[in-house]
Amino acid sequence: MATRSAKSAARAVDDHPALDQVARIGLVAFGVVHLVMGWLAIRLAFGDSGGEADSGGAVRELAQQPFGGPIVWAVGIGMVMLAVWQAIEAAVGHRRDDGAKRLRKRLISLGKVILYGAIAATAFKVVTGSSSSGRDGTTSFSAELMDLPGGQVLVGLVALGIAAVGVYLVYKGLTERFLKDIEVGGASGRVGSAYVWLGKVGYVAKGAAVLGVAALFGYAAVTHEPDKSGGIDEALRTVLDQPFGPVLTGLVGAGFVAFGLFCFAWARHINR
Repeated sequence: MATRSAKSAARAVDDHPALDQVARIGLVAFGVVHLVMGWLAIRLAFGDSGGEADSGGAVRELAQQPFGGPIVWAVGIGMVMLAVWQAIEAAVGHRRDDGAKRLRKRLISLGKVILYGAIAATAFKVVTGSSSSGRDGTTSFSAELMDLPGGQVLVGLVALGIAAVGVYLVYKGLTERFLKDIEVGGASGRVGSAYVWLGKVGYVAKGAAVLGVAALFGYAAVTHEPDKSGGIDEALRTVLDQPFGPVLTGLVGAGFVAFGLFCFAWARHINR
């Protein structure tokens, strides 16, 4: 009985218009993070390697700006709001779907809770002065996995999982499946067409960056060298050393900027 009441309450919250506002604030914060990630990646392409072109680096970059403290607090709170929205979706959302499709979408929402929560945690650590550079985080994670029985296989499976996410993001961008998240009117007219292109470019760029992370984990699994793994910043730095690396890194950075702008459009025309 108590479980049923809790689910009913959660569904009421999920249906409440106020949750739209919560999601909008969170999406604006997410957009700001991606704008800064894009700027850092573009700087990296032009030879400035001072920052880290990932969400943690973006938060640290924001903290160094005028009024950086309040901005990072706002980003952290916004990411908490996104996490709350997705937690409700994971528990009782996606009711227009059923069966395996609903389960899959709820699991994706659960994954987003972890992602948004991690960015929020980074923001709060940065603003309270308890954060340091996160470049060794993924290396430590893969090293811990590698030390377990069948560690190489586990790291390889992680690589495959990350690659699946990257492929899905590219697919979502190319097929414009992200338009399901936007009101019909938000994608019409000249402005709407611009939103669509921002979404396409943004999702493809994010997918490409995630595939780069998957490649690093895969290489670490094959070579049994966990220090070869890494996150988005490490992936971009690896690309930077390849032929046409600066051009490719700059394009990914521009894609991050496009996704950040798309998040603003998404916030304005959200369709839950």
